[in-house]
Amino acid sequence: MTLILILVAVAVVILAVSYAAYRIPFYHPNHTESPYDLPPEEQYDPYREAMTALIAEMDATPFEPVEISGQDGVKLFGRFYNMAGSAPLLIGFHGFKSTALRDMSGGGKLARQMGMNVLLVDQRAHGRSDGRTISFGVRERFDCLCWAQYAAKRWPGQPIVLMGVSMGAATVLMASDLDLPEEVKGIIADCPYSDPSAIIKKVGRDSMGGASILLYPFILLGARLYGSFSLTAASPVKAVRRARVPILLIHGEDDRFVPCDMSQEVFDACTGPKARVTIPAAPHAIAYVLDPDKYGQAVRRFLASAGLETRPAESQIS
Repeated sequence: MTLILILVAVAVVILAVSYAAYRIPFYHPNHTESPYDLPPEEQYDPYREAMTALIAEMDATPFEPVEISGQDGVKLFGRFYNMAGSAPLLIGFHGFKSTALRDMSGGGKLARQMGMNVLLVDQRAHGRSDGRTISFGVRERFDCLCWAQYAAKRWPGQPIVLMGVSMGAATVLMASDLDLPEEVKGIIADCPYSDPSAIIKKVGRDSMGGASILLYPFILLGARLYGSFSLTAASPVKAVRRARVPILLIHGEDDRFVPCDMSQEVFDACTGPKARVTIPAAPHAIAYVLDPDKYGQAVRRFLASAGLETRPAESQIS
């Protein structure tokens, strides 16, 4: 009887710690982020005004609300910005506990300057999309597939480019080996991590030091028990080995959240057409803000190599 009580007590402790470990990175029931809530770190201070202006510009741009269902029935929300009926479409995915208007304000502006239509997505468990669990791209990759299928069905034959920032970049990369519609012509990944487990371990070390290694097994268990997904089921590095479309990687060299080396890992693993551009001194997720010219040139070269025509730079909208 004593042994049984001990085992029960141990099981209760394991389940409780696993639940706590699940809630910290994965549980996100209240989708209340404001796009104007900018990172508090000092390295962002010189760019706050420019970031806010970009967000406000995107926020003021008229859009068509769009809703689809994910493969598991979760309602997903997006904002469609129509530039021209037959123009290529950019589908944008934001990062962890962020918003489409914040993370995709730069990429969205660039796409509109190039005459592309834009569809900005609220990832599951964010914004106006349903869901309570963030899976770091493991489930979100199938949402990306659903959005691409929706776009290909609504605008058959219209070229599609998938773009993401941070976790959104990992999401589009993890979708690269799925059965994407033939309309998808390329993927642009801005500051992606190489693997969900790797970024969680890195953030854990930053916040907890060596003690974080003790929590990691409970994070894995919590994801399975309470989030119903395996954190190790997919990764950008695994996916790009079987990628079906060309990939452009962009990364800020002063990224202190997702190390710049992680996109290099993805680049090295990618077996298909690929390119990688780094932006000196750029913090996490604002490479466009720091150097829009270099960022834009890289995107234009990539799209041209994929056979997509864009509006000339000299005729860009403001």
